[in-house]
Amino acid sequence: MASQIKEAENGAPAAAQNAIPVRIVALVGEGSVSPLKSTPWYDVMLHTAKKLKYVDEEYEMVVYTDNSCRANDEATRQLKTSLSRSDVLIIIAVTNQESAQWIQTNSQTTPNIICFDSSPTLTNKLGGSLVQTKPSIESLFTKLPLPQFEKLKESKQVVGSVLEAWDRQNSDDIKFCLLVIVNAYIKPVPVLQNLRAKGFSTLECMAKNCGPQIINCLLDPNCRKALQCLNKCSPIDQVCNYQCIASYESPQLEEFSLCVLQKHNCLDLDAKIPNLPRVTPLASFRGEPLDQETAEDLFIGWLGINNSDWSWRVVAGQNPAYDQFPCQYQLFYRGKAKGSFWYEPVFQVKTIEGDLVWRRRKYRVKRGKASGTFHFSVLDNGVVSNEFWTIVDVCDDLSWGLFHYHGAARVAGQSYTGAVLVSLNGLYPDESQRDRLIAALDKCGIKEWELFDVDNCSCLNPPLGLPEGSSLHYKIKVEENV
Repeated sequence: MASQIKEAENGAPAAAQNAIPVRIVALVGEGSVSPLKSTPWYDVMLHTAKKLKYVDEEYEMVVYTDNSCRANDEATRQLKTSLSRSDVLIIIAVTNQESAQWIQTNSQTTPNIICFDSSPTLTNKLGGSLVQTKPSIESLFTKLPLPQFEKLKESKQVVGSVLEAWDRQNSDDIKFCLLVIVNAYIKPVPVLQNLRAKGFSTLECMAKNCGPQIINCLLDPNCRKALQCLNKCSPIDQVCNYQCIASYESPQLEEFSLCVLQKHNCLDLDAKIPNLPRVTPLASFRGEPLDQETAEDLFIGWLGINNSDWSWRVVAGQNPAYDQFPCQYQLFYRGKAKGSFWYEPVFQVKTIEGDLVWRRRKYRVKRGKASGTFHFSVLDNGVVSNEFWTIVDVCDDLSWGLFHYHGAARVAGQSYTGAVLVSLNGLYPDESQRDRLIAALDKCGIKEWELFDVDNCSCLNPPLGLPEGSSLHYKIKVEENV
């Protein structure tokens, strides 16, 4: 019987589940350590298995160390059984030759195998065909029979996306690597289905509706560079795409995107805001139940207190596309119009060409149904993004806070989640707050080692300031924090 589809408050219905399971085996070197703050690979992959469930409950990933290849015990038998029914095998930091030989013997029927930092005797396989993950991949394709060329060309593109993501060394991109393989060879992954459209209908839409904007973009050096940069990115690679946009933003790029994407949706995309993980908002502040006026005051944070020109500075963030920029200042304030509330992040971008430039966005903020939850919307370079934010925790003395968000740029085909750890000065909470911070991160399904530490050096002359007529705290007393 079909399960009932529930509507989350953020507006994203829970996706109807495809009953076809996806079985993944992760095999890591015993005692191997990841580059994610030296977290053991075993722990990283166990957490990745949990995060895959946020994408689709039918994803099953089991994690073993390569000791199971050599122990000849119940664990070995379980691993052999798992491999016999697996769709994907990911091998990480397995260098023991006895283990490598055992894997080769027992993974013959696994159609997709990808290896990282492991014995060179272990081979990669996608869609049942052997592939290389080195630059010599071109020569491999040219030597294969022509009927297989298109299939292997696709595998080459998959390998390129997987390797580029893996090299960024963060938890979201580890998950992304697996999803790319699943999407290409096992079953469609909804969050990866918004590929850049190719075909006459897209070109016809652009030419019919956006001719002047296209010409103006091509004549402008920055806009032209942005399109060239985006064309090199996989359309499902948010890190690469947003880096291009933030590096080369211009009025011409905004007009191009506003026409082609936002107004006419020429790529025919429709991304939804994720509804997992479900994050519970902060229940009380300073001993009182949290109401929305107080929650807005918590966002406003330090702005106006002790002559602070900002609400919060971001200490660390979880999303590799949006939370890793240097020198992030948050400005929250009440607008001149009754009931209006605004959020303006100010941050630096290290452009593709190596320059540091300041950027600023402006979000409209509306209250959610539950206290401590809010709906954000922003026009970012011609594309509207909608986000659902949750205040997860804020200390009574405002020494630090944690905010979580789910979001989507619908017509750009991008959906995402993230979280930011904030404080007054951009410094990490002291050790006495560690247990509380870990508990707040757990509410978001985030491990501390997933966070990117924001570079808060060289933050001179940020373009801060508020619009005339804006106001700040209603309920939190300024003098309580002096």
